[in-house]
Amino acid sequence: MEFIIAESTEDMSRQAADRIASFVEADPACVLGLATGTTPIGLYADLVEDCAKGRISFADVTTFNLDEYRGLAPEHDQSYRYFMKKHLFDHVDIDQERTHVPEGSNPDADAVCAAYERAIEEAGGIDLQLLGLGPNGHIGFNEPEDTFPKTTHCVDLTESTIQANSRLFDSIDDVPRQAYTMGIGTIMAARSVLVVVEGSHKAEIVKRAFFGPVTPQVPASILQFHPNATVIVDPAAGELCRDLG
Repeated sequence: MEFIIAESTEDMSRQAADRIASFVEADPACVLGLATGTTPIGLYADLVEDCAKGRISFADVTTFNLDEYRGLAPEHDQSYRYFMKKHLFDHVDIDQERTHVPEGSNPDADAVCAAYERAIEEAGGIDLQLLGLGPNGHIGFNEPEDTFPKTTHCVDLTESTIQANSRLFDSIDDVPRQAYTMGIGTIMAARSVLVVVEGSHKAEIVKRAFFGPVTPQVPASILQFHPNATVIVDPAAGELCRDLG
């Protein structure tokens, strides 16, 4: 695993965007796995700028998002489909028919999850998977458990995750209690993984996830076993790891 402490949050975003852009330049028809949350917003803005200036094209790229809230329609302003359109898809030259997000409005969990796994397989698998890191170590919505879930599945969100996401909703009562998410096995099958983390509140979990024991109680810790993983953190998130990387 390559572990990088960036010079600033902006530098973290720029370095991550540059890696994605280089990946797309090398393989214009690649399959990208994408993430939502506060942390990727900066790197998406960088990619939008790069596309506007002709440095990168998404015309032949296929994308799969990590997760989606169960019960939210794509048009809901807190759905992850809406997020991706707002921050990336509506501002670059991507064919939106080739962008995939789990069907949150479909209550049939088995059907949604099986269809998503099938679509990833039919696309040839994910070439580069972008990830954030939750405050309890979750990646996607893979919460701390006794085992590592393998494939796309429906998950009950933990109270800490619900609390963390409540800032985005009018009321904590409006936060969905379930989500569809790629499994750890699906994530680990990506040929490359890129993780971005920002903020001092993530410093302890960064240390545990990337320099502690590998355990399903810290789902991101499994990435220590990935053959081609890069973690880029801002100075605050990397504060406890300066002598460990």
